[in-house]
Amino acid sequence: MEPTEVQLDAEPELLPGVTNSNIELPDEQLRAVVEAVIYITDEPLSADQIATALQQPAARIGQVLEDLTAEYNKPEHGLTIREVAGGYKMSTKAEHHEAIRTFVKNLKPPLKLSLAALETLALIAYKQPITAPEVMEVRGVQGAGVIKTLIDRKLIATAGRKTVLGKPILYKTTKEFLVQFGLKDLSELPTLKEFEELGRLSMGDEEMPVDPPPVAGSSEEAAAEQAEPSVTE
Repeated sequence: MEPTEVQLDAEPELLPGVTNSNIELPDEQLRAVVEAVIYITDEPLSADQIATALQQPAARIGQVLEDLTAEYNKPEHGLTIREVAGGYKMSTKAEHHEAIRTFVKNLKPPLKLSLAALETLALIAYKQPITAPEVMEVRGVQGAGVIKTLIDRKLIATAGRKTVLGKPILYKTTKEFLVQFGLKDLSELPTLKEFEELGRLSMGDEEMPVDPPPVAGSSEEAAAEQAEPSVTE
């Protein structure tokens, strides 16, 4: 006797990182996943939405949400999980808003680099230690002013001098460079193409043109493009 064919409903769309093999989740893991999905979503999530996406019983998700809400209501947490418009959302606690507002006001503005600066920084990151003339040879344009900008922003630093004629200064990336690009160390560097794309997304581009030609009468800009920046080792 052949088994009766049963028409199943289409499977619900799962949240990123969750597969059918995750259905039987231990309590601690389920709690961690629910906490994470509430954290990453901008809109409030209902218990039913979470249960459907994670393929878990609604009652079990409801209990997890109650536990998380109670945990985050403790005074040692700066965040809270509360019901908003029929769903659950994570936010900062109202009693900390003034302190958070003060902190945000004191933050440094986002670091922005021009495309020319990103290209130069990429060359230094992958070829370090490298001299300014070597960078200029690859890029095909004068770039001493760009190197000075990167030094001022603490993304690169001097690394001694190369033992060749003229002993040009060598440059390397800094700890600040790793911080800005979220890298543990240089071994985590992406490909050159990925690096430049990452830079555009995380830092943005300055509103100034890339490598503008020197203007007659502008001695400061002309000098920056004609001479290597004076940097003390």
